[in-house]
Amino acid sequence: MHRGKGMKFVGDSRIPATRASNIPKDYSEYPGKTEAFWPNFLLKEWLVGSVFLVGYLILTVAHPSPLERQADPTDTGYIPLPDWYFLFLYQLLKYEFASGPFNVIGAIVIPGLAFGALMLAPFMDKGPERRPFKRPLPTGFMLLALAAMIFLTWESVANHDWEAAKAQGEIREEAQFDTEADGYKIYSEASCIGCHGNAFEGGIGPSLATTDKTAEEIMDIAKNGVGTMPAGTFEGTDEELQELATFIDELTP
Repeated sequence: MHRGKGMKFVGDSRIPATRASNIPKDYSEYPGKTEAFWPNFLLKEWLVGSVFLVGYLILTVAHPSPLERQADPTDTGYIPLPDWYFLFLYQLLKYEFASGPFNVIGAIVIPGLAFGALMLAPFMDKGPERRPFKRPLPTGFMLLALAAMIFLTWESVANHDWEAAKAQGEIREEAQFDTEADGYKIYSEASCIGCHGNAFEGGIGPSLATTDKTAEEIMDIAKNGVGTMPAGTFEGTDEELQELATFIDELTP
């Protein structure tokens, strides 16, 4: 600055003179194709999610999950069944090409390929269209996955023995007994516990807690067998068998 020449000011055009509020863009020129994420789109998502959430809550109150008896690690005959939303995977493992020595195919390979294809579908078709018939690739993947899940779920429900599943999971009355008694020690050391449970509640074999057999009848069954129970199952002495039969006969549920 030189004397007598005055002063000069330099302005920066990058700084706006007025500060505008955060107003969403105007999408009126593109009706039906796009909209503001906040609040338009997000509000719709919240409303739809709330409807489904309330529906699920009502369903859980109207039809609560059925309880089964306490898990018994000695019951080798119990066949677990997954929840309904996993029945299609449960059914897949029943086929020969996805079970046994090929179990890894049904448990990992096929589900991995299916879910991987669904995850890649949005990246394989990046078109701006939102109508399903103009997006054949992701629409085809979704319809194929939906059809496979419905078919496998239906097959699982139709071919499952629901009466046997209900019987194996029903809550059974357990007997009151002394675990230090000689009769229970003989019972736990013999092969009886694998079929009749550690609390006489039954498993593969019938429940002994509510049996109406006498001690003599129990001894005869242990020696000669009955139904699916083979003869000679009990390998102890006659005195031990008498002690065991008397103990079972005196059980009080």
